[in-house]
Amino acid sequence: MTAIRYPVAPDAETALREPLGRAVREREALDLAGEPVAFVTQRAGPDYASREAALDAHAGRLDDDRPGRARQVAAEDRYCTLAEVVAQGRPPAPVRPTLADGHRWPAPPASPPKTVWRLMVSYWRPVSAAPQESSDQARKARRKAGEPMDAQALRNFTRQPLRPVKPQQPLDIGLFEARLPENPSIVVPDE
Repeated sequence: MTAIRYPVAPDAETALREPLGRAVREREALDLAGEPVAFVTQRAGPDYASREAALDAHAGRLDDDRPGRARQVAAEDRYCTLAEVVAQGRPPAPVRPTLADGHRWPAPPASPPKTVWRLMVSYWRPVSAAPQESSDQARKARRKAGEPMDAQALRNFTRQPLRPVKPQQPLDIGLFEARLPENPSIVVPDE
């Protein structure tokens, strides 16, 4: 079985054009980058109106199953995929089953949302090349801003590690512990 050899690069565009090298495992990517790496998947290039346009633009990088143009990429080169996403705004909300007149689902909307096709590239990114995230916590930033945040700012907040609002208080003593009468700062097990 052949494993996928992912590019090692600081961003998706560089991963397509001129990566530092290609690696299957994190250990190999670490050796190529010379620093810790993270595995990421990002979009690269412009949005395409149709799947056919995206396949034509990235011929040789993606499996093509169209009649007369069938092409299959080698197993170790499958680090690119196509994703269909809603062009603007949010995807429609899920609908509830109706179970009326012998039909489980309601009629689909008259006009589905406009979608575009994007090339998604999976690669090893050096940790130093990661975008800088805000140091504020989300609750503080929302209070300061007073207006809705854009999607990228919210996405950055969700990827931050959780930090406490205030320092952790000392733990209470347990059920089977007692403080020494001669020195109340010492807790000992109680039998």
